[in-house]
Amino acid sequence: MIAIGNDHVGFELKEAVIEVLKEHNLEYKDFGAYSSERANYPVYGQKVAMAVASGECDRGILLCGTGVGISIAANKVKGIRAVVCSEPYSAKLAKEHNDANILAMGARVIGPELAKMIVENWLTAEFQGGRHAERVALISKIEDGEVLES
Repeated sequence: MIAIGNDHVGFELKEAVIEVLKEHNLEYKDFGAYSSERANYPVYGQKVAMAVASGECDRGILLCGTGVGISIAANKVKGIRAVVCSEPYSAKLAKEHNDANILAMGARVIGPELAKMIVENWLTAEFQGGRHAERVALISKIEDGEVLES
């Protein structure tokens, strides 16, 4: 299941994202916001991140004006690797190399058709493991407060 969250700016772009999920027959849970009335992005970033971190949802997609603020909020939740992508190649590599479990996009940065391509690339990519798994493990150590040695 895919968790979806957005603020008021990302509300309209959410429809394009949901189209892609439906094309892939993927279930989703919408954590809001449910209108274009002002909403605080950290609330929705946290809701989606907690759903992913707890295992309630497998992955998440977040939308705000730039994708930046909502991804910062999501990344405060332990176990989350949220990335902001404005083009498909980064979305693909974010999954393949970083095992990104949340994709964030900015409704003021990209349009619906580009958003669909980004989501498509992220959804169909698979984590490659190997040397990338070692690096993701190092990121988890940082999250646990360890100081890494070079």
